[in-house]
Amino acid sequence: MEVIKLRYPFDQTLIPDRPSVLAMGFFDGVHRGHQAVLQRAAAQAQVHQVPLAVLTYDKFPGLVYESFPGRFQYLTPLDQKLAQLERLGVEIAYVVSFTSRLSQLSPQQFVDECLMALNPVEVVAGFDHTYGDKTVATMTNLPQYAAGRFAVNVVEQLSATKQKVSSTAIRQALDQGDLAMVNDYLGRPYTTPGTIVHGFARGRTIGFPTANVQWAVDQRIPAIGVYAVRLKVGKTWYPGMASVGHNVTFGDDNQKTIEVNLFDFHDQIYGENVVVEWIAHLRGEVKFDGVDELITQLQQDEQTAREILK
Repeated sequence: MEVIKLRYPFDQTLIPDRPSVLAMGFFDGVHRGHQAVLQRAAAQAQVHQVPLAVLTYDKFPGLVYESFPGRFQYLTPLDQKLAQLERLGVEIAYVVSFTSRLSQLSPQQFVDECLMALNPVEVVAGFDHTYGDKTVATMTNLPQYAAGRFAVNVVEQLSATKQKVSSTAIRQALDQGDLAMVNDYLGRPYTTPGTIVHGFARGRTIGFPTANVQWAVDQRIPAIGVYAVRLKVGKTWYPGMASVGHNVTFGDDNQKTIEVNLFDFHDQIYGENVVVEWIAHLRGEVKFDGVDELITQLQQDEQTAREILK
């Protein structure tokens, strides 16, 4: 996949001088709704015999319009999003820097100066996609701005149990530890890349050694609790269980960590770049009265996780 980074006004020399079918969207999570857009665009690219291209952004557009408490956390930071887009057959990814200057374009200016610069024969997006002022920069109005220069293809709402499949719904479910909903809406297990770093090594002293995963601060992680997971080290996936929490049994002022106990695994993996694949939520974080009570619970957690991961 060719990745082309653009900033408004676009440098036309960076853009291939050939037509494409263009899918528009921010695509955080690349969930099943996004996949429906990309599948429609891919089918149309075959019809037109042109490449499948995507127009997306380097940051969440809402960051330009409003402030967020703390920091905004993505389901798929840019590198992960691009990897998912490539997996789904995208041939050209236009990554546009979302700035105040870009946000101030009228819908007609956006079409004339941005979309037309990308040489689309057809533009595909979800029914709720906007490209400026959400009251007028709608998919319903896009044919008016296109004025016959490209076809407009709108993908209707994808729902699950009467709720729209959306990045917002997935973030909310992730914050509640509802992995069943998260993974259903994504159409795949949620993942967190990271690096194995040194922790306090408490797990080793009680028979449950853990790999401490340092993750990117701009990626959302599941709610505090214990999970059945798989961990990718190199090219191999290993079963295990993970704790997201503050190790409250050992004190009240600990930082949040992701600690993964791998089953039947004894190698040293400090410094390895890994991926946590979140399979199922087992329970919330509990402050135990002592280490023996903790060990008993961990033994039960391991048995449950092994059954799930079969």
